[in-house]
Amino acid sequence: MGDERPDARPDVLLTGLLFYDLVLTGLGRPPTPGEEIWTGGMGTSPGGIANLAVAAARYGLRTSLATVFGDDYYGAYSREILAGQEGVDLSLSRTADGWHTPVTVSLAYGHDRALVTHGQEPPFSQDALMGDPPPARTALVHIEAEPRDWLAKAAANGTRIYADVGWDPSEQWSPALLDQLALCHAFLPNEAEAMAYTRTDSASGALRRLAELVPVAVVTRGGDGAIAVDQSTGEYAEVPALATDVLDATGAGDVFGASFVAASLQGWPLKERLRFAVLAAGLSVRRHGGALAAPGWYGVHRWWHSLDDPGLRRAYGFLADRLPADPGPPVPHAPVTPPAPHGTPDLP
Repeated sequence: MGDERPDARPDVLLTGLLFYDLVLTGLGRPPTPGEEIWTGGMGTSPGGIANLAVAAARYGLRTSLATVFGDDYYGAYSREILAGQEGVDLSLSRTADGWHTPVTVSLAYGHDRALVTHGQEPPFSQDALMGDPPPARTALVHIEAEPRDWLAKAAANGTRIYADVGWDPSEQWSPALLDQLALCHAFLPNEAEAMAYTRTDSASGALRRLAELVPVAVVTRGGDGAIAVDQSTGEYAEVPALATDVLDATGAGDVFGASFVAASLQGWPLKERLRFAVLAAGLSVRRHGGALAAPGWYGVHRWWHSLDDPGLRRAYGFLADRLPADPGPPVPHAPVTPPAPHGTPDLP
């Protein structure tokens, strides 16, 4: 008889920098020097790599996160949210004595946001946190100009690498960064990043170039949706964005990536994977914050069962067979003020 033991590997392996986010929404425009603007919307949440961790965990994926927490209130709060509330495995993470958790204030207006962050480089690198990384079904990775040693080890132990990339502040867009795609199963940059790194002048041109370098290439296009090629199946897909009111775009790209991985782990066709990721990202921008705006199965289930638009019912009809029978309890969203730490009396 064959080996019928369940796969005990993490579904998703993550590492990166964690932030404590304070998000202000409802601004018609950013403030100018010397000006004070009042706004009615605010939310607090773990951010940074926590965006991916929560988005993945809310699909019931076994999610393992290697990050650094400061030995402060922000670190303790973020740890409690991730492990206690969301069920993320933090056994690879560390708390650093005397180091402060980075704090980001996000001013969200229109379809974008401006960020101000206080923090320092963490005392432990990604390679120090990961060591010899445990085998996992997938890893969601933010690749940078300097390759990380753990990434090659993870690829060698059978982990499928799904990668994205950030804006290059030097605007050099070194093509050498794309050499790391040799380790990757999928690459999911946005349109501007894809064109800059490939030296092309259109999203479709960038996609063609990236498809030569990685089995699954995806280019996200914001309000224009996303396009993708899966060389392993010969599929091409192009889907529109979900029309929605944007409250806070923080973390939408992370929700897209985690949702694409969740659908990929279930073997969905490329067009379904892409539609699902676009939908989840679209739902996330209706809420404050990055991590706690992730809809999970509950949010997608609620959207589908309240949907009366016939065009969207047709486009997303596959959800009728894909959604779990039990989407779980309602997911918590970003509070205006985080709960007081245990043992601290609430002020009157």
